[in-house]
Amino acid sequence: MSEMVEKDEARLRYDFKKMLEKLEAKEGSGTELISLYIPPDKQIHDVTSQLRDEFGQSANIKSKQTKTNVQSAISSILARLKFYNRPPERGMAVFCGAINRESGDKYDFECHVVLPPEPINLYMYRCSSSFELEPLKAMLEEKVVYGLLVLDRREAYWGFLRGNRIDPIGGATSTVPGKQRKGGQSSVRFQRLREIAIHEFYKKIGDRSSDIFLAEKDFFNRFQGVLIGGPSPTKEEFEQGEYLHHELQKRIIGLFDVAYTNESGLAELVDAAEDALRGQSVMIEKKIMERFFKELVKDDGLATYGEKNLRENLELGAVEILLLSSRLRKSRLRFECDNCKYTTELTVQIEPGKDTDVDIGPCPDCTAALALVEEIDIIHELTELADASNTKVQIISDDFEEGSQLFSAFGGVAGILRYRTGF
Repeated sequence: MSEMVEKDEARLRYDFKKMLEKLEAKEGSGTELISLYIPPDKQIHDVTSQLRDEFGQSANIKSKQTKTNVQSAISSILARLKFYNRPPERGMAVFCGAINRESGDKYDFECHVVLPPEPINLYMYRCSSSFELEPLKAMLEEKVVYGLLVLDRREAYWGFLRGNRIDPIGGATSTVPGKQRKGGQSSVRFQRLREIAIHEFYKKIGDRSSDIFLAEKDFFNRFQGVLIGGPSPTKEEFEQGEYLHHELQKRIIGLFDVAYTNESGLAELVDAAEDALRGQSVMIEKKIMERFFKELVKDDGLATYGEKNLRENLELGAVEILLLSSRLRKSRLRFECDNCKYTTELTVQIEPGKDTDVDIGPCPDCTAALALVEEIDIIHELTELADASNTKVQIISDDFEEGSQLFSAFGGVAGILRYRTGF
């Protein structure tokens, strides 16, 4: 059951992100696009009352075209709100207005009602040349965040692990002298100066860590803890010296051996903390991709990739795990000739947020025009095939190296088979 919930959430997240991409690409010629956010505890009659007031005030807009477009958008929103006695349980957002076409000075009038994946916590009415999407985009932010720190006595580097993504922040270097003392200095005095320099550097690391990690938005709810990496005994000295703020000190998850203490060390730290992070999405996806690559290099391996191969293997029920890149933006198009009913299908790459615009020429049988009669998101199509054969679907982020390779090297579509086939 937990796998089914996780799978559905991944697909919902993909659909929600794709919907935001489409809304973000839409533009108006002036302040004609209306964004309306209604929280679940807002009375619908209060919203409609304000909209009627806005309709009246829009009569003062000097541009006749802008006034007409704004009033049309408000009227369209009011018509949709008639179907609601109260807001949905998580609230709703409505985006409405005259959208510029990509060519010419014409426009299309659109109105979109969005039911968010999380509760809306604000009421907002805004007119602009673009839709206000920041409150919805915030819902895509990772809810689990870890602080990353790698250090030795020469340097330190900070970052965050946000879901699947390592977010580097920056580094610092020390002025700690090497173990070889300069001429004329006694070994005792030199060692004391070196210990002072190490202490000051550790203190600098602690202060900088506090500034970075405690400033994380919604720290007490989202920040899960700190992973510290480095050689021994440096990381142990730092942890035992309690140089971190007390809220961070008590959130230290573990100390891990890493060879690098620059930006490269952050990825090494995440790998070293595999057991501590077990169950987090980044480790689940890493494990699956590692298994795919192991099968790929075997002579009789169970790895397959490419849309054609995956489609045929899914139809046979031979796929155990379907791997799809979160960056995949493709549609399966079906064209039909109105004259002779000839049909053909084509998979095309689409630009995020843009509408599909493909001209494949005339019908090869009768030279009449071919019409686009169906467009299906490739992820939706392949996951439906996967569901029919009880195949697990894993949407893989490209925020880590193996996930990025799925998109760049394998076209964003791959799989691990239950048994070998000819595809």
